[in-house]
Amino acid sequence: MGLPANPLQWSIGLVGYGEVGRILAEDLRGCGVENVLAYDLKLAGPEDASLRAHARQFGVHLLSGHANLAADADLVISAVTADQTLAVAISAAPSLAPGAWFLDLNSASPGVKIKAAAMVDAAGGRYVEGAVMTSVPPCHIRVPLLLGGAGARELAPLLKVFGFDGTVASDKLGVASATKMCRSVMIKGLETMVIESFTAARAYGVEDAVIASLYETFPGIDWEKQASYFFQRVIEHGHRRSEEMREVAQTVREIGLTPWSAQGTAERQAWVADLADAGLFGAKDSEEFARSVDWRVEADRILDKLKPGN
Repeated sequence: MGLPANPLQWSIGLVGYGEVGRILAEDLRGCGVENVLAYDLKLAGPEDASLRAHARQFGVHLLSGHANLAADADLVISAVTADQTLAVAISAAPSLAPGAWFLDLNSASPGVKIKAAAMVDAAGGRYVEGAVMTSVPPCHIRVPLLLGGAGARELAPLLKVFGFDGTVASDKLGVASATKMCRSVMIKGLETMVIESFTAARAYGVEDAVIASLYETFPGIDWEKQASYFFQRVIEHGHRRSEEMREVAQTVREIGLTPWSAQGTAERQAWVADLADAGLFGAKDSEEFARSVDWRVEADRILDKLKPGN
């Protein structure tokens, strides 16, 4: 028995019910998908209550594991941290119905995506890699998405029914992922360079001079606004970003190049995230957490933490 001809009648399973998973769930339900399933490792943990409350609000069915979700889904969308990419494919693949789609949105290296695809395809599923090319929250389901793999051209128009903005990058696996990973060397690297540069400049009292110089060199960038945004994103999502950057480093390593920049970015992202976990930037359940309109507030908190005895 094949998939329903109308994609809106598909059962869609979301592996990962974090920020991205919840946004996709809301948009899928909003466009008319009746059966949206989800599973997250954080269920039965400290975030269980909030995840279940969100699921009740939007009519999402929470399941007890990867296998149960995969068995009931016509389309599985994997949106987990980069280090879980292969584990999800290994756990879900054996339970996929013949011909079921598996869309991998995770920020993993081309090598990892190819291994995940082998698991899914060997089980009779149809694997498509997806590279998310910018931050999901502002765009929601219409975030620019590069698709890759043998089934990408067939799945792309079906995804548009749900509102996805997918473009086929290549029929070859790894091309979409490589595009995303190489871009992240710059984007995530710029975030951490700004945090490091501006915090150090603040310590020396030269931040105004540094920013004025940057405006002269790159007049098209609002450095004050951009810095505050970068600090906020790393404080809120540093752990996820650090995992992605470790995959970026692996992407660079796979071609034989030592990933000094990517590895350093991963370490800085994780370092800021650890400070956030320790409460340096405010309670995570507070609306004030990482919402400062001035990067200087967050830089001063970091500098205070670095003082001897703190």
